Amino acid sequence: MGTPSVDIMEDTKSAVVGPLERKVRQPREPMEVIKTRLSRNLTCSAPKVKGVLTGFFPVVQWLPKYKLKEYVWGDVMSGLIVGIILIPQAIAYCLLAGLDPIYGLYTSFFANIIYFLMGTSRHVSVGIFSLMSLMVGQVVDREVYLAGFDQTDDVKREGLAESLAESWNGTEDPISTDLNITMKILDMDCGKECFAIGIAAALTFLAGVYQVLMAVFRLGFVSVYLSAPMLDGFATGASCTILTVQAKYLLGLKIPRHQGFGTVVVTWINIFKNIQKTNICDMITSAICISTLVAGKELQDHYKDRLKIPLPTELVVVALATIVSHFADLNGLYSSSISGAIPTGFIPPKVPSFEMMPRVALDAIPMAVISFAFTVSLSEMFAKKNGYTVRPNQEMMAIGFCNIIPSFFHCFTTSAALAKTMVRDSTGCQTQVSSVVSAFVVLLVLLFFAPFFYSLQKCVLACIIIVSLRGALRKFRDVPKMWRVSKLDAVVWTVTMASSALISVEIGLLIGVVFSILCVVVQTQNPKVSLLGQIHNSNHYEDLEEYNNILAVPKVKIFRFQAPLYYANKDLFLKSVYKAVGLEPFLELTKRRKAAKKAKELAGKHVEGQDKNYSKISIGLIPTAPDFHTIILDCSSMPFIDSTGMYTIKGLIKDYKEVGIKVLLACCNATVIDSLRRGSFFGPSDKDMHNLLFYTIHSAVVSSSENTTVGDSCV
Repeated sequence: MGTPSVDIMEDTKSAVVGPLERKVRQPREPMEVIKTRLSRNLTCSAPKVKGVLTGFFPVVQWLPKYKLKEYVWGDVMSGLIVGIILIPQAIAYCLLAGLDPIYGLYTSFFANIIYFLMGTSRHVSVGIFSLMSLMVGQVVDREVYLAGFDQTDDVKREGLAESLAESWNGTEDPISTDLNITMKILDMDCGKECFAIGIAAALTFLAGVYQVLMAVFRLGFVSVYLSAPMLDGFATGASCTILTVQAKYLLGLKIPRHQGFGTVVVTWINIFKNIQKTNICDMITSAICISTLVAGKELQDHYKDRLKIPLPTELVVVALATIVSHFADLNGLYSSSISGAIPTGFIPPKVPSFEMMPRVALDAIPMAVISFAFTVSLSEMFAKKNGYTVRPNQEMMAIGFCNIIPSFFHCFTTSAALAKTMVRDSTGCQTQVSSVVSAFVVLLVLLFFAPFFYSLQKCVLACIIIVSLRGALRKFRDVPKMWRVSKLDAVVWTVTMASSALISVEIGLLIGVVFSILCVVVQTQNPKVSLLGQIHNSNHYEDLEEYNNILAVPKVKIFRFQAPLYYANKDLFLKSVYKAVGLEPFLELTKRRKAAKKAKELAGKHVEGQDKNYSKISIGLIPTAPDFHTIILDCSSMPFIDSTGMYTIKGLIKDYKEVGIKVLLACCNATVIDSLRRGSFFGPSDKDMHNLLFYTIHSAVVSSSENTTVGDSCV
């Protein structure tokens, strides 16, 4: 390849560089590769066992090196602050999940402990997350509805919670109950709350299994298809759904959650239909709480540089609201809906129901993907910010076990949470010891303080959830800026957001992924194409339309196609070449044949003496010769070509050869060259490679020049 010289600027003169030689790599037999990998992975030795264990539990590596005096203050402070923030959120997000508040506390406790043992990020806070809670809640409510439970019967729910609390606190044998509370009214072995957490646990177990399998089979590349605009649009659309689902609690309306598509639209219609049933007490409480929470968040944002620790606004609101609700007896006097009894202690572990798993197997897939995508992206983002590295595959493994193990302890699906991770980072967190401190704070509530939340109004919890959506809902303000930066990203964001909000969260995710992929395909269907010229006094070439001081090369057309060449855009490639160079081989051949035929007919008439003006007409029939003799395809922007693309270029060379024009290739990467060689593009034993393929555009230009020195005519 490239026997002609390659010009390199050196004292404004050209130097000749010899041809490059590819390294010869002997392909290994498939069985040999399999045997090597099996022997490497299945051999057992003490160092290997130690390496596997330390890799599986990174805490074993970093904890012995823990710098107590340097790290402990930041870890303790960040752990306490996150724990304080976590308590009201863990209780509140159970409204989204359709579960009792105690399960949110369990989830937060176990997730923090497991991630401490298995995570590789120093700052990520794993636990209860609004989006995961919403997705769990949709599945739980659907299955509860299909099971025939009454979704609006709060009295039965509170009565069941009190009975459950008595059994957990020792007045009944917890082992004998084991969550199988007999409800005589429903004549079922397992009540609504027992059934709901059973569904959530089965869903969580499957999501964790999927995540571990993705880690084992190295399927982290799936996150590549979750682009940032798509994830932002998905989060915003889900936030609209979360706000809608919680709106009924703000007004004290007892409306069952809509099942199926269009939750946002149907729920708002139901709210306005039942607006006359608004509980005035809940509405006033909601207005006060939202005002207080928003004011606290705004103060936090405005004075974040001066405040060393975040304001515990949620905890203050929850504490004051609980005290007022208890002493004013808002539930008894105004029928305000309250959280009810939250028992202390732990429920005996229980294996997730394998009978329920087939019903939720598909629902667990998007949850697993979204959970690991948020966790891996957050861990990498904060690792980069703080100057260390994480292992994405181990992060997937860690979040998988943060779902599998807690599912045996009546927990639901978890993920890394951006807000709490940012709090950790801003309050001096150094290691995952902070997670242990946060888990300890949750443990104190589980063991001692949970019953004090009995009188906490549900509308207060809904206010906490809604105010926490500020960040995602503010993305609407960024749409104009996003449109100016990238119209394609803005369209992806809008489509994903609208489908997530108006159809369903799961369908919105699927639509967002498919639409993002289609947008990439569309980009390859409409790539930028250009003719290149030589930059004055250099051996470099650029777009003639984009730059000044560019000189067209005489008798040579240099064409650049900025996309991969494959089956879907081969026709576009050919049309672009024909249009750019101004000559289509088939039409040129047709025109020449017609001219030759006409000239032949005129010659016959001339012989018979029938046409006196033969010479003038025959000269007019001679086709005008093209103003170029060579086309150079700049392949520098082609990352790959497939077999169809290879045959397309081969046909292009053949067609232009018939009209006397050469086609040369320049700047092909190794992948493209290998694809061409596998298709015998360069003939037997690549004999034509040195005539068709060149390292640089300039070397191809030099080769194409016949008797004219390119340096004299172009530079």
